[in-house]
Amino acid sequence: MEEKTDKQLYKEFLEGNNASFEEIVIRHKNKLIYFITTYVKNIDIAEDIAQDVFVYILIHQKNYNFQYSLKTYLYVIAKSKALNFLKREKKITYTDNLQDFHVSYEKQLNELEEIVFKKEQAEKLHKTIDQLKENYRQAIYLADIEEMKYSEIR
Repeated sequence: MEEKTDKQLYKEFLEGNNASFEEIVIRHKNKLIYFITTYVKNIDIAEDIAQDVFVYILIHQKNYNFQYSLKTYLYVIAKSKALNFLKREKKITYTDNLQDFHVSYEKQLNELEEIVFKKEQAEKLHKTIDQLKENYRQAIYLADIEEMKYSEIR
């Protein structure tokens, strides 16, 4: 028995033969996934897009023009869906990157404010310590910097 062409299978599918549609899917699924993978670089995403292609065919059965090969029709739909996916991903990635940049900028700004605040506090503390008598300055130095016990400082 001679194998049916894609166009014959599609005509049978339009007449209600779901087995013919299944045969179309079996014939083209793996090569279609490989084709889509060349765009999206991820086999799982390519499989999802390929499934979307076949769902599109199911929903829009009458759109196929028998003037062109079914394979060409499938690949045009697949390419369109893959490019649409990439456009959405690019927008999501750009938005995410922008948000990450904003969060990173805010964090750096807060850290810079903290550094400036601590530096100002340290300067005030040094000025205040410098105004103390020598023996008090030495006691503070030994207790806070050298971490000596008060009993050892006397």
